[in-house]
Amino acid sequence: MQPYFFPYLGYFQLMAAVDVFIVYDNIQYTKKGWINRNRLLRNGEAAVFSLPLQNASDFLQIRERSIAADFKPEKLLNKFAGAYRHAPSFASVFPLIEEIVRYEEGNLFRFLYHSIRRTCEYLDIRTQLRISSEMDVDHGLTKQEKVLAICRAAGAATYVNSIGGVELYSSAEFRKWDVELKFLRSAPFEYGQFDHDFTPLLSIVDVLMFNPVETVRARVSSGYELI
Repeated sequence: MQPYFFPYLGYFQLMAAVDVFIVYDNIQYTKKGWINRNRLLRNGEAAVFSLPLQNASDFLQIRERSIAADFKPEKLLNKFAGAYRHAPSFASVFPLIEEIVRYEEGNLFRFLYHSIRRTCEYLDIRTQLRISSEMDVDHGLTKQEKVLAICRAAGAATYVNSIGGVELYSSAEFRKWDVELKFLRSAPFEYGQFDHDFTPLLSIVDVLMFNPVETVRARVSSGYELI
C-alpha cells in the first residue's frame, strides 16, 4: 500500500489483518491522491489538511519527494487543536499527533513511514512492516504484476487488499502463483462527533479523538470482514 498521512481507519484494519504489510516507497507520487493530505472535522464538515511539499517533477517517486522547507508544524498542530480541542480524547491523543507532526525529517516517505509506525504502536498493531524498494523483485513491474512479484518474494500464501481494489486484481492470476486473493471490507462504524451529523471516512485522527483508544483498537482488530 502507498503510505498516507494519518490515513482512515480501514488502512489500519488492513495492517492488522495481515502478517506482513508492504509500504510502497518506490512508486510515483500522485498529486491528487491522499499521500500527504487527509480530512478532519471542522464545524461539522470535512476539511482537508496537508503536508506542503517542495516543488518537484510529478514523475518523482514518493521516496524522492521532500517536505517544503517552510513547513511550520505549529500551524498544522493549531489546525488539529482548533478542530478537536473539545473532543473527549483530545488530551490523550494530541501528544501522539504532536510527536508525529514535529518529527524532524525532510524526506516525505521517511516522515510518513514514521507516522504510520508510531500510530501502529499506539493502536497495538504488531504487524511486520516492510518497504517495497527493499524487496528482491523487478522494480520495473507495475500494478498487479508488481504485487504478485512482491507476494512471491515474501513467500505469501494470501494477499489482502482493501475492498476498493476489487476491480484491479484477478483471482485467476493470483491462483496461478498459488496465492489466495482476499479483500477487506470494513463494517460500518458511526460515533458521536460533537452535535453534528456523522461525517464518515475522515482521518484516523478523528476516530481517535472521539473514541477511547480501547474502542479503536477493538475496531481495528475485528471491525471488518475478509471476502
